[in-house]
Amino acid sequence: MKILAKLKRLATPSDDVLNIIEPVSSDELLDRHLNYPILSPRHFAQRYNKLYEPIEFIFNGQTHKIQFNYCANPYCLWFGQPQERFENIKNKPSRYKLTSKGRYRTDSIVCNPNHEPHPDKKSLNCTVTPISKWSVAEEIKRLATMDIVKDIEPDYVFHNENCVTDSYTPFSNPKDFYRRGTSSGGSQKWQCKECKKITNVLPNREKKFTYNQKKNDIMPMFAKMLINRLPVSRTCEALNISPKTYYHKLEWLYRRCLEFLERYEQKSLETKEVDSLWLNTDKMIYNLNNVRKKGHGGLRYDNVEDKLMQTQIIVSGDVDTGYIFRSDVAYDWTITLEDIKEDTVYYREDHLYEFSRKNGRLRFSVLPQPPTENDDETDLEYEMAFNNFQRRNKYIDGLHTNSNYTAIAHLWLLKQSLHSPKWRFVTDEDETLMKSIYRVFKEEILSGEAHHFLCKIDRDKTLQEAFREHVVAASKLKAWGEANGFEEQSLRKLATTKVSIELNKKPLYKILSDGTQNYKVWAKSTVEHPLPPSDKGHFSVDCTTDTSSYSDEYVANMLLKVTDRPTSNFMQMIRRRLSVLERPLVTARGSGKSYIYANFNPKYAQMAVTILRTYYNFCLRTKSKGKKARLTPAQQLGLIDKQFTLNDILYFK
Repeated sequence: MKILAKLKRLATPSDDVLNIIEPVSSDELLDRHLNYPILSPRHFAQRYNKLYEPIEFIFNGQTHKIQFNYCANPYCLWFGQPQERFENIKNKPSRYKLTSKGRYRTDSIVCNPNHEPHPDKKSLNCTVTPISKWSVAEEIKRLATMDIVKDIEPDYVFHNENCVTDSYTPFSNPKDFYRRGTSSGGSQKWQCKECKKITNVLPNREKKFTYNQKKNDIMPMFAKMLINRLPVSRTCEALNISPKTYYHKLEWLYRRCLEFLERYEQKSLETKEVDSLWLNTDKMIYNLNNVRKKGHGGLRYDNVEDKLMQTQIIVSGDVDTGYIFRSDVAYDWTITLEDIKEDTVYYREDHLYEFSRKNGRLRFSVLPQPPTENDDETDLEYEMAFNNFQRRNKYIDGLHTNSNYTAIAHLWLLKQSLHSPKWRFVTDEDETLMKSIYRVFKEEILSGEAHHFLCKIDRDKTLQEAFREHVVAASKLKAWGEANGFEEQSLRKLATTKVSIELNKKPLYKILSDGTQNYKVWAKSTVEHPLPPSDKGHFSVDCTTDTSSYSDEYVANMLLKVTDRPTSNFMQMIRRRLSVLERPLVTARGSGKSYIYANFNPKYAQMAVTILRTYYNFCLRTKSKGKKARLTPAQQLGLIDKQFTLNDILYFK
């Protein structure tokens, strides 16, 4: 009997999509519990310092080791290098040292000076914030789990006790069972010919699209309303459904999009390799409507958290096609405060450095514990921290994650799913994104296979000002070409020539000397793009990695390709098409902003963004560079050869 595609469900943390190998041995765990009441928090943290130890996990059948606590300056001699103690040098110095700024302040990893000369590099006394590799692995697991659907695998019992054919199933021995029609829910009924037991079997995906779905006929209209900025309450009124049904439909549509992406995105990307991959990554910030749970004092205004909390979404898209590869909300809705409590007590994490904690990525990484005998924390400080932790119990489940961790996990998963010998990254001056790229792609940067570019745009210009700058820049470029004997060149060629000449005079790096050796540093000398777009006007570009091995013309061509259009367009689409993530409304008095429609549960924000990303990539046609026909981003990338519709996503088999 042929088994067709099974019904799917969303993956959960218990599915172990990614298996993290426990970094704390049983002996160390026992040692922690014995020393916890004896040692001061400082000595306890130093004893179990896991700053430079890699974390190991299994993902997609492969074992990975990650360690991101090293220098993150591409021009520094120690960039990407592991911690090492130089035994042959006087005083046996280490490559890095950890500087502590005291309780409640962030520690830093500092590069020590190099004691042996290098041809063109030296230690630049860089600093970088350490992170918990264990927590990075947990964040990778969270994002990877969000991407996956699993088959529903019910545990069927087809026979009564002592049935002589108790090892037979309708799948392996259909002739030993009767078909008894279907249930009201669409399940096939099978009856054992011996013991007469009747069992309902879930339908496969091809046979029953509407299984466990009431009012399924509204799904096409529901999907259209969702991606066309209709608020939840108005959608419920128009479709005559309750808010509970609304979110049930949203989750169902999200699952269908994941099934669609599994077939048309994930499988296609596994075998696709491009010569040069240009990725534009950016962060979108929205204000979470931080509401309390029902029955937890919605009308009281004492002992409350901030009503509006900034929440971030990390977005990455392809510069050439506009295809959006990932969009991840920096919020973990699967974690509970009870989980934090259990980990705190089990691993004694409250006396560890933040970078040694399992939950270092979360807003509340530990449950505050009563001060121990040698603790320098006062009872009052403990009570205040404990009350802040307990207050969170009144609010929506889950916790915000540090965007550093979400960005690193986001980029690490992109590295696993995309394949190219050349990587080019475009961001703004966001230190979080820059350091994350340096950490995840340090091997590629060291080998010259990856480079990072800055795109610096003035967002305060009006469209009229931007268009005027666009027109003036084109005329100035033509005049420059005529004055320098390049009048026959196209605007693009003129731009390349002009930038090449500028780079020859003023490179993107500087060569300095300390009296004993010459070394290169990032010059931070931006180049104004000679062909500004009509909707952005003048903007400047730069490269933060070493391009000294390339010709000026090659670097100029790379700089001219720098743009933030992929993420900018998609984030604009989010604002314009998703009601829960739109910009705030102006109040009736005109004196403030109203967040009445703002998202209150980031779980549903993630679902809505993924649904929009699927629609954006596979259904919306855009202008194609060098082609007359308008194509979807997925067509331009070569994943598919036709434009899909919403119904194709809803009803595909």
